[in-house]
Amino acid sequence: MADTTFGSCCVDEVGASHINADCVIHYGHTCLTPTSTLPAFFVFGKAPINVSNCVNNLLHTADTAGKPVMVLFGLEYAYAMLDLKKAVLEALVSYESQAELEIQFSDVVCSVLEPSGKSSDFGGIMELVGVSHANDAAGVQSGTRHSTGGLVWNVPQGRKVEEYSMFWIGSENAAFANLVLTFNGCEIVRYDATEDRLVTDLSQQRRIIKRRYFLVEKAKDANIVGILVGTLGVAGYLHMIHQMKELVTGAGKKAYTLAMGRPNPAKLANFPECDVFIYVSCAQTALLDSKEFLAPVITPFEAMIAFKRLFHLIF
Repeated sequence: MADTTFGSCCVDEVGASHINADCVIHYGHTCLTPTSTLPAFFVFGKAPINVSNCVNNLLHTADTAGKPVMVLFGLEYAYAMLDLKKAVLEALVSYESQAELEIQFSDVVCSVLEPSGKSSDFGGIMELVGVSHANDAAGVQSGTRHSTGGLVWNVPQGRKVEEYSMFWIGSENAAFANLVLTFNGCEIVRYDATEDRLVTDLSQQRRIIKRRYFLVEKAKDANIVGILVGTLGVAGYLHMIHQMKELVTGAGKKAYTLAMGRPNPAKLANFPECDVFIYVSCAQTALLDSKEFLAPVITPFEAMIAFKRLFHLIF
């Protein structure tokens, strides 16, 4: 089941509660954000991929980048990662390169999610931040753990994520857009498994980053802010709504909370008094293209950037 009211990547806990379900099985694309009340099992699917061609492009990228390469992928390619790792190790034996190649693979968080049960846990809402500190299983080597789109990886202590080149395997979807926005300080290339080609031109994504910065600056001048409820299942969404209210009112602005399902220009046009909207949802659906909207729509993370300084100036 998918939450068709808001986004198909989220688990439809509301629909499942209508039939008193004990568990939800979610097929297809997912953001893997934590659930609130029900456990969920995910079936990612298996999209076709040419492993040998992907390996050749990966080695070429690692050779030309001159820095460590982090491999990230759409969850529909998770099934092929073991074969891809084996193929990379075999290819490295005969691959001629002047420099030693360093390639790391990210891991899927899990295929089963248990409800958090804690309203204060809003990691799913704030996945755009994507940073936490963690130790490995042995507890010897510490590092920084990063996450995006249901993937996690560790950056060793003493290194920064900006020192890596990102190699994304998958389509140009919301998960990839989230990656580009979150790790905009990294070099990113995309391997299109559908067309078996490497895409290095990310000018469109860079323009999106510039527009998000523009929306943040525009939000600073807002007087009335609408808080859009974009999920009823992601763990911690109520806590995030309350936090946004405190942030907005603390910055000397008025806040209205609106629940209307998936936003569109016609719906939001009924609230012309709102100068900006904050969309509280999962990290992937929160990146709403609001070019056709009368007022900009920003994420909670962008709202913190826009209003945090005003909050501190008042208090």
